[in-house]
Amino acid sequence: MKFTWQKQSNEPKTLKKFLNTHGISHRMYKNIKTSGQVLINSRSSDSQTKLADGDQVTVILPDEAGDPNVAVSEQPIKVVYEDDNWLVVDKPAGLTVVPGPANRDDTLVNRVKGYLVRAGVTDLVPHIITRLDRFTSGLVLIAKHRLANSLANELLAAKQLHKRYLAVVSGGGLPDHGRIQKPIAKDPNGYGQIISDDGRFSDTEYWVRQRLNDDMLVEVALHTGRTHQIRVHFASIGHPLLGDQLYHGPMNMGIDRQALHAVMLGFNDPFSQSEIKLKSPLPKDMSSILD
Repeated sequence: MKFTWQKQSNEPKTLKKFLNTHGISHRMYKNIKTSGQVLINSRSSDSQTKLADGDQVTVILPDEAGDPNVAVSEQPIKVVYEDDNWLVVDKPAGLTVVPGPANRDDTLVNRVKGYLVRAGVTDLVPHIITRLDRFTSGLVLIAKHRLANSLANELLAAKQLHKRYLAVVSGGGLPDHGRIQKPIAKDPNGYGQIISDDGRFSDTEYWVRQRLNDDMLVEVALHTGRTHQIRVHFASIGHPLLGDQLYHGPMNMGIDRQALHAVMLGFNDPFSQSEIKLKSPLPKDMSSILD
């Protein structure tokens, strides 16, 4: 993978600092120097080289060979968007995102690796940027190489990667708009999370989009990213998600997993400087509740 930038007058003069503004950390630079290339006006250079305005800086990233311990799955994925840097897929409920002790052969990572192998590309390490629980459906952003991964993490840190979720919560009576700000900690006696004064600050904003007979469809934005945040926050105010057995949601409403879907993903692409905004329709098991 090859990238070229031209130094502007307002950018740093040393190569190391210049590359850092383009998402290449010191650690990545060392890796590139070992098995890739960094060129100034087509000539080799070191990190302390001084740049002049108008200089062309070219970075050739080394290929990321696939981890032989990560199996290739032939199962399909639903691609919503793809270019040289990004892959966005619509994950079905029930599919684990990354390999673990319970499933090492057919997770989203295994399927994406299979997709990349079949495409004949040389970067075979899927960098998962927006991870979802196994039984949460919807959009997942994947960086296709290490520079995209670095830039995506900068977007996350700056809160410039925007996500929205739709959830069906039990009960009625919530205001049209609200925020749940309660600290979340790992349950010391179980698998899930709990509200605890010893937990980390957590902030969930929501809008009621549809009021049903006994339930509500809510749109949710996360201002922090805690494990199970949406699920534990709504359970804490007496409105657990339908189908969410772990947090005591109703299990007799026609859905057997938490009614939660990552519906929107948006960010300003640092490569093209254009806005990417993607949406995913509600899956049938959630839309049937609304019908």
